[in-house]
Amino acid sequence: MSRVTSKDGTSIAYERQGQGQAVILVGGGITDRSENAPLAAELAAHFTVYNYDRRGRGLSGDAPRYAVQREIEDIEALLIAAGGSAHLYGVSSGGALLLEAAAAGLPGINRLAVYEVPYDMADDWPHLWRDYVRQLETALAENRRGDAFELFMRLAGSSDEDITGARNSPMWPGLEAIAHTLAYDAACLGNGQPPVARFANITQPTLVATGGNRMPGSARWIRALDPAADAIVASIPNARRQIIVGQSHVAEPKVISDVLKDFFHR
Repeated sequence: MSRVTSKDGTSIAYERQGQGQAVILVGGGITDRSENAPLAAELAAHFTVYNYDRRGRGLSGDAPRYAVQREIEDIEALLIAAGGSAHLYGVSSGGALLLEAAAAGLPGINRLAVYEVPYDMADDWPHLWRDYVRQLETALAENRRGDAFELFMRLAGSSDEDITGARNSPMWPGLEAIAHTLAYDAACLGNGQPPVARFANITQPTLVATGGNRMPGSARWIRALDPAADAIVASIPNARRQIIVGQSHVAEPKVISDVLKDFFHR
């Protein structure tokens, strides 16, 4: 395990493996670097892979006040550790963070790829998203971490039965422990829709991917992923769109590794 220190003094934990061009993996919500560990192992045959815990998760530190800029600075510290430049891959809310970093002009990003960034292009979504964020902030301010996580599950379309099962599962205490990072992910997603004017500032070659495994009756957020990806691609001058056949929101590491290997080696 290695560490870098972000600009605000926060310690960010990461694992490095492999040889070749540097690739930094930016994880999604409600998890730590373990989410990307299988993908890191696949990519390590072709790249030097940096797989890190986003702040507030795993072995990384945190700060009393959060801002998206702090997480961009975390990526900057990792880029410096990688020699000053790297390809970046972000999944789910981590993809939104990565796009914000590139749009802000963070130096050292070579190519970037994102997978299933959970925006929603529907007209009613910004209002629904604001309500979720407001309730989430209230629950966290009152230290009702379980309720905060339940809000997230309901937003994702979980049933009462799903929520009861989760609350009674052995993993629930771990989820409550990182419930505060739900607010971090919400901040990365802004008003819940892609900021297309800002994303137009991204100059790097960009891959915007979604999975092709969409089941009938899927939750609203799943159905929203493809239109959102289309909007992201339309906003970035040098972007390409890819639907990865047979993959769901949690994609198979070998499949994603092959896609990234092809894109990053172009």
